[in-house]
Amino acid sequence: MSEMHRFLRKGLLFGIGSVFLLSLTDDVPGAEVTDAAARKAMQQATNYFTSQVSTEGGYLWKYSQDLKDREGENRAPASRIWVQPPGTPSVGEAFLRAYQQTGEPYLLAAAKAAAMALVNGQLKSGGWNYYIDFADRKAYQYRVNGGGPKARNTTTLDDNTTQAALHFLILLDQELKFQDEPIHEATMYALNALLKAQYPNGGWPQRFDSPPVPEDYPVIKANYPDSWSREFPKKKYLDYYTFNDNLIEDLVGVMFLAHHVYQDERYQRAALKAGDFIILAQMPEPQPAWAQQYNSQMQPAWARKFEPPSVTGGESQGIIKTLMQIYIYTGDKKYLKPIPPALAYLKKSELPGGKLARFYELKTNRPLYFTKKYELTYQDNDLPTHYGFIINSSVASLESRYRKLLDDSPEKLASMRFPTRRVRLTPSLAAKAKSAIDSLNSEGAWLRQGDLKASGKENLRTIDTRVFIQNLDSLSSFVAAKQKD
Repeated sequence: MSEMHRFLRKGLLFGIGSVFLLSLTDDVPGAEVTDAAARKAMQQATNYFTSQVSTEGGYLWKYSQDLKDREGENRAPASRIWVQPPGTPSVGEAFLRAYQQTGEPYLLAAAKAAAMALVNGQLKSGGWNYYIDFADRKAYQYRVNGGGPKARNTTTLDDNTTQAALHFLILLDQELKFQDEPIHEATMYALNALLKAQYPNGGWPQRFDSPPVPEDYPVIKANYPDSWSREFPKKKYLDYYTFNDNLIEDLVGVMFLAHHVYQDERYQRAALKAGDFIILAQMPEPQPAWAQQYNSQMQPAWARKFEPPSVTGGESQGIIKTLMQIYIYTGDKKYLKPIPPALAYLKKSELPGGKLARFYELKTNRPLYFTKKYELTYQDNDLPTHYGFIINSSVASLESRYRKLLDDSPEKLASMRFPTRRVRLTPSLAAKAKSAIDSLNSEGAWLRQGDLKASGKENLRTIDTRVFIQNLDSLSSFVAAKQKD
């Protein structure tokens, strides 16, 4: 995954992504890599990806070299594409960035094709599932030509799925000056669905197929339950208020971007309402941080069988970042007020080696873990391997950033809202461009040795969308910088 993609994924870049500051070093590195060679490699790679790898304009995560084995988070037939990053929106946004840097029309065409794959797989509920299967339209209530009344119609906000699709569509809609009717209409439809799905207190569920009934979700502050079950209750949790997997962080980023692009105050209000929800959801002492998910009474609650009612050392760090981003956008210090007690709590809760537990027991603050049989325990010697029960602590860097924000002027804050992407012709960029050119095979594919985990195959030549995005970013950035040489 490219550094730029990580930036977008974390919701730290709310800008339009289409303005670049280009500067060159005095010694003009990369002289051995020509503009023509970089452009040729970009076109060869794009032609191969769009004509051979793509399914109706969309993409998965990984493929075998012969394209017979395909997968996203799990195995996929040739008719399926993935929405969850680093799938179709991630690739589409890479095409769009490359077009904005180089002006090559075929890159814009590739971005539009990826967008239309998303348009054609948009659910009637407004967003997207983890994947789109074009051969199984009857199973899904797609907004355009798909499915019957009993077909699946659940929008997922988990794992940046709908948010990533919408982020890409907003940027492309702007680039197209809002003149491409299907893309613009789908973008507006998704944004309106997210506004309707937001709870009265400003939170969002992990998934939805219709708007909530406001009376079922009173606006109250987070509180501790009198007791909670140590065994997974197998209750439905998808309508709970959730922070899991940085869901709110991604949604706030999309809403601020939408406000910036469309100048519609509804989107800014939704982002600020989410900030107010974060304030409401901060647990009282002795644990003034956040849970992964809350029931309608704003009490930490079970989600999956390895996600107990608790205070989280994981998502709490992402929530602090989100509060800082809302402050950057608004200058309202009420969004900074929850941060000092949360940082002090997390610092006090650190494990040896600068780590944090993903889960801390309510009130006692003892770290909670699971055995491989999913039994709740205080011991960390028999953990399942699919989930991060012990995570890195970013408390020191978060505290440093918080203190810096306190000193920043309003002008400085304004400059941080939609930062310019800086592209410089450095030896490192030239080396990356040369590596991308040299590693492209005769067909136009970038191959790497790796595993197809979902297919159970190891150590084979694979086509990885993350590698494609990295190399396309390197080549297009090199071309953009070289143009100023």
